[in-house]
Amino acid sequence: MDEALLRSLTPGVLGILVRRGADFAAAEDAVQDALVEAVRVWPADRPRDPKGWLVTVAWRKFLDASRADAARRRREDRVDEEPAPGPAAAVDDTLQLYFLCAHPSLTPASAVALTLRAVGGLTTRQIAQAYLVPEATMAQRISRAKRTVSGVRFDQPGDVATVLRVLYLVFNEGYSGDVDLAVEAIRLTRQLAAAIDHPEVAGLLALMLLHHARRAARSAPDGSLVPLAEQDRGRWDTGLIAEGVAVLQQALARDRLGEFQAQAAIAALHADAPTAAETDWVQIVEWYDELAGLTDSPVVRLNRAVAVGEADGPRAGLAALAALDGSLPRYAAVAAYLHERDGDPATAARLYAEAARKAASLAERDHLTRQAARLNARRRD
Repeated sequence: MDEALLRSLTPGVLGILVRRGADFAAAEDAVQDALVEAVRVWPADRPRDPKGWLVTVAWRKFLDASRADAARRRREDRVDEEPAPGPAAAVDDTLQLYFLCAHPSLTPASAVALTLRAVGGLTTRQIAQAYLVPEATMAQRISRAKRTVSGVRFDQPGDVATVLRVLYLVFNEGYSGDVDLAVEAIRLTRQLAAAIDHPEVAGLLALMLLHHARRAARSAPDGSLVPLAEQDRGRWDTGLIAEGVAVLQQALARDRLGEFQAQAAIAALHADAPTAAETDWVQIVEWYDELAGLTDSPVVRLNRAVAVGEADGPRAGLAALAALDGSLPRYAAVAAYLHERDGDPATAARLYAEAARKAASLAERDHLTRQAARLNARRRD
């Protein structure tokens, strides 16, 4: 069974059901039932038109559920509208579905969570990690969002800001998580940039391109993480960097600064440095100040502390870090790095070990464990 094929077809099938009048929650259930049916049937009798087959089966599942629900008997009038078996139109509905999921009846946070779960392909755990909340809390938020839109016609697209937030989180999960969604996020953001003249859309596209340009250098052949300062910059994609910088410059020229443009500016400064030692940390701190003013995000202030430590010395970085909540993800890792640079390997080793225990991925945990072991071995010597 080709799971990748089923995953790629799911958004389009879901979009077709929604456009035909199914409310989102019922459409999602129907598509899931159709996928289960495909897993059962396709190994022995794979259809010539997989998408058309899924549309037909999903629509029938939706109609069956509608008939069984007394509160939805009005949908029985649509029985004759069941799509006939046959080839489905080769239309990419994914981006449109992102906008439809950002429904005006939902708060932006709920719309993002629902879209990431239903369309973006992320698990509840991955979404919870992105929002820095417990998995149970995020599960409740997604359930409430589904109840809110139950029975609502998805004919009012949401705003661009919500869709950008979804694309940003999908890219981040694809870039550093268990599921590779980065290329798909870039593809959709390119589509959005071509359709909408908006500086923050351009800023997000530039940010994605600049980060993606470094992807090949982010891990060693054995899968271990390679920190930015140690990456082989010869492996960075100069074509993507040039494109990202050009897109960013056009966006900044509009003089309507937003958080994605500010993040892209920071990424561009890293990409522009021939070596780690030549990085313009002073200007990076200035951009982090702009970004903190736009978002007031504790994660932004955590990253700013690192930049301050590089620009003004580790003591200044530790002072900036002291103003933040120690429970923040990566707080211990940042503190360990700054303490090591400040000449305190014992504290650094302890903090690296603490950070490893809290790491969100196996690769990050292994990297932090190796850092702690390196410092402990140096102390013994």
